[in-house]
Amino acid sequence: MSEEMHSPLSDFITYPEAEMLERSENYLNEVKRRHSIRKFSNKAVPRAIIENCIKAAGTAPSGANHQPWHFAAINSTDIKRQVREQAEIHEQGFYEGKAGEEWLSALKPLGTDANKPFLEHAPWLIAVFSQKKGGIDEGDQHTNYYVHESVGLATGFLLNALHHSGLATLTHTPKPMQFLTKICQRPDTERPFMLIVVGYPADDATIPHHAKRKKALSSIATFL
Repeated sequence: MSEEMHSPLSDFITYPEAEMLERSENYLNEVKRRHSIRKFSNKAVPRAIIENCIKAAGTAPSGANHQPWHFAAINSTDIKRQVREQAEIHEQGFYEGKAGEEWLSALKPLGTDANKPFLEHAPWLIAVFSQKKGGIDEGDQHTNYYVHESVGLATGFLLNALHHSGLATLTHTPKPMQFLTKICQRPDTERPFMLIVVGYPADDATIPHHAKRKKALSSIATFL
């Protein structure tokens, strides 16, 4: 490939190994404090913080660098109400049998149900959409590649950015989620990927014991 199509790597920072280990331990301890909660304070969160976190998500790697994602950040009381109404309608059917016994049994230790007051109470909702068509430039209609993987990476970046900023989050995936396309006025070429609830924990926020159980390194990794 032509060298003219590349730039020197100029912003990578090399740390001494001892500092690298310390940084990795500090990061581990920070992300271990990220918990999904279902009780949020209605305390306002400045838009600038949300904007920075979305920009951080936009730095995630993606297939052909097409960045096949869109983030609809919802602060409007009326739109949050619409999202809650639609989500609860779909969730009611989910919990009344559409999910199947095995899935409902897996959710039981978390104590979830069809009622989603946090969708209105939290200051922000961020609806993440994946894009089948697009490209690097505005208005492009090229095929996007590795869309699911790319949007998953960007969503992970977003969750960590929000947590690092001092905010609590919940990943919410009502089934089905197509109503978000209409409410957020997104085109049919986009598909709802996830709804992230963002804000401060309520004073009586709790964490299910089941959610604090994490697999050991030996269960999730193999070193060859």
